[in-house]
Amino acid sequence: MLRELEKAEQKWGGSNKLIDQWLENRRKLLVHYCQIAGLPPYTKSEKSLPSFENVKSFCDLLVDYVSEGHFEVYDRVVTACEKFGESSKVLAQQVLPQITPTTNIALDFNDKYAEAQDDQVLYQLDKDLSELAQAMETRFELEDELLEVLHHNYSEPAQQA
Repeated sequence: MLRELEKAEQKWGGSNKLIDQWLENRRKLLVHYCQIAGLPPYTKSEKSLPSFENVKSFCDLLVDYVSEGHFEVYDRVVTACEKFGESSKVLAQQVLPQITPTTNIALDFNDKYAEAQDDQVLYQLDKDLSELAQAMETRFELEDELLEVLHHNYSEPAQQA
């Protein structure tokens, strides 16, 4: 996922403040994911569960990222699609509903871990992180389609947010 993010940053980075902010927030989310999942370069020599504090911090980033998409970025994309042609509008109408299931998975993850009181729930974390990673990978691919529209329609200097 980080490689795909790097490709997105190379392709769209620097063209629009909103895109840059969104990609930076995606980076923060992915780095924190790697930390709590114990993925390179954050692997530990001994097997241990992440702290509740780290998991809850990740949940905060996750909810912020999902919310930013739904309440800021997607609205901009839909507006751009309506303004710049029927094919863009059709794309937005096709892509946005496909993102909803990934939102639900992210929010379910957050509900399970952000409010957890018993550290026994952390024994399910690996399985839940794997499911979340699959959903987020799908989400990022769909969002990249929307980013392409946003970049194409809002990358003019006079249009920058």
